[in-house]
Amino acid sequence: MKKEMKRSSGILMPIFSLPSNWGIGTLGEAAYSFVDFLAEAGQSWWQMLPVGPTGYGDSPYQSYSSFAGNPYLIDLDLLIRDGLLKEEEVAAYDWGQDPEHVDYGKMFENRRKILHKAYLRGIQKYRGEFGRFYREQEGWLGEYALFMALKEHYGFKAWTEWPDEGIRLHKKDSLDICRFVLRESMEFYAFLQYLFFTQWESLREYARSKGISLIGDIPIYVALDSADVWSDPEWFLLDSDNRPVWVAGVPPDYFTADGQLWGNPLYNWPAMEQNGYSWWVRRMKGAARLFDVIRIDHFRGFEAYWAVPAGATTAKGGQWVEGPGMKVIRVLKEACPEIDFIAEDLGYITEELQAFLEASELPGMKVLEFAFDSREAADYNPDTYPSHSVCYAGTHDNPPLALWKEEADPADIQLALDYLGLESKEGLEWAMLQAGMRSASNLFVAQMQDYLELGAGSRLNQPGKMGGFWSWRMKAGAADGKLAEKIAALTRETGRNPTPRQER
Repeated sequence: MKKEMKRSSGILMPIFSLPSNWGIGTLGEAAYSFVDFLAEAGQSWWQMLPVGPTGYGDSPYQSYSSFAGNPYLIDLDLLIRDGLLKEEEVAAYDWGQDPEHVDYGKMFENRRKILHKAYLRGIQKYRGEFGRFYREQEGWLGEYALFMALKEHYGFKAWTEWPDEGIRLHKKDSLDICRFVLRESMEFYAFLQYLFFTQWESLREYARSKGISLIGDIPIYVALDSADVWSDPEWFLLDSDNRPVWVAGVPPDYFTADGQLWGNPLYNWPAMEQNGYSWWVRRMKGAARLFDVIRIDHFRGFEAYWAVPAGATTAKGGQWVEGPGMKVIRVLKEACPEIDFIAEDLGYITEELQAFLEASELPGMKVLEFAFDSREAADYNPDTYPSHSVCYAGTHDNPPLALWKEEADPADIQLALDYLGLESKEGLEWAMLQAGMRSASNLFVAQMQDYLELGAGSRLNQPGKMGGFWSWRMKAGAADGKLAEKIAALTRETGRNPTPRQER
């Protein structure tokens, strides 16, 4: 039976984009304050980006693990409060000079050092709790800790570049030696996960107490340089040397003329099917520990995926390959009844994909900025959206509305003005937010930048481009009571008032 959300709304805000004292948004005071802001603004949902540990390029969609949390998000002030750090120790490091952007170079250089001090003080203090956490998460934590200890040992090179073949190919005899030699480093990386999940669970419980539920984002693919691929190569299309034969991407589309070459290894779906898709079940159950609803990024990859030969320089030479379709969706829905899913179904919609989406009974996505694309047929206006859908002003891959207003083709802007009944671009951002809120979609989500009316410098990502993204941070005090009441008034006006969590 199709499950539908109550009519409600939320805000997309990455954890790293929160203000803080030490260079990056965390699970500390600012996160709790943002929950308060959401509640005051009449919102029901906080949508986040993936929260796994980030690697090269700093993208949350290219994580070292599908199960671990990002140590950068551990709040240092909470560790100071708990006696694991001293404020003067934290202040002695350079966390970057721009309060509106994360300096990931400084994070990489200094975060591990300060967190190691917390580990040395905390491991004995929390030995019992840490031991219980380790046993509960043993299915992934030991391999992740070993993977990270080895990465540090090899100067943080990708595992495909590790010189020892036995270690690189995950041979038991070689790894038994590593577990002994690197046992303290493994314990450190595992302890960081204990700190992350302890802080996360406290924040999630606080959000629940305020009537705020969490929407997470799960990329369909995992990074090649991850504990997932290194420790479980049988689930991926790799050669005898554990290197990809085919990699993921998408063909030319709205964003890029050459398509997008992601480079992620593709799944060995036949092997996964024989195993009952157990890896996917574990992955989703891990996500359920963090979130109430999961948006599956690139959902269409389950129906058909774009396979690009490994070594290609663009995605144009790829080909469509049939995916597992409803077989994996049925398994996930049965195994994880406690969570709901959102299908990211953007891009070219084929008849086969449409049938798959309907069979899945999951809500798809509508993006307001796409409604005013003068190159497309005008059948995507907000008044056409079905209730069983999620309307976004824009996703993390889109410019915030104020930036879209400045960069969009004049014909697109005119379409928006005509539809919204405006004579000039003045107030266009708020008019688009009103249109999204008034749509029939059960859930409406806007980026925090949209409500702050921020333009240049606040874009989270631009597909097909590397460098300078995933870094925007909100100024302290920007999410104030005046803005909350303005959003709350629109929420009440459009019937998206929050409902008790158990009624959603």
